[in-house]
Amino acid sequence: MPNENQPALSAGKPQEIRIQDNFAGGEYANAMQIFHNKEEFILTFMNILPPAGRVCGKIITNPGHLKRMIAALQDNLAKYESRFGKVEEAQAPQESGEVGFRDK
Repeated sequence: MPNENQPALSAGKPQEIRIQDNFAGGEYANAMQIFHNKEEFILTFMNILPPAGRVCGKIITNPGHLKRMIAALQDNLAKYESRFGKVEEAQAPQESGEVGFRDK
């Protein structure tokens, strides 16, 4: 049963995706904070370059969509590693301080 808030996709018809004019390209993120409640996950992507950092994107999604995204990321990482070799996990930042937001 289709969700009333989401239009049903027609079988075999390509879905048109539009991109906003002010969204010209990608943003580099080297950190992420994740918050969740019963209904949604909030992923806040950051570019941290000492002595400061900035939020470069925020995604809010529901648990079901997040699970599909994780599966897609795992699949793509496996394909990448089969082609280019094993990827080593990046080291976590040193415990020199907490990353967070501050009032000006």
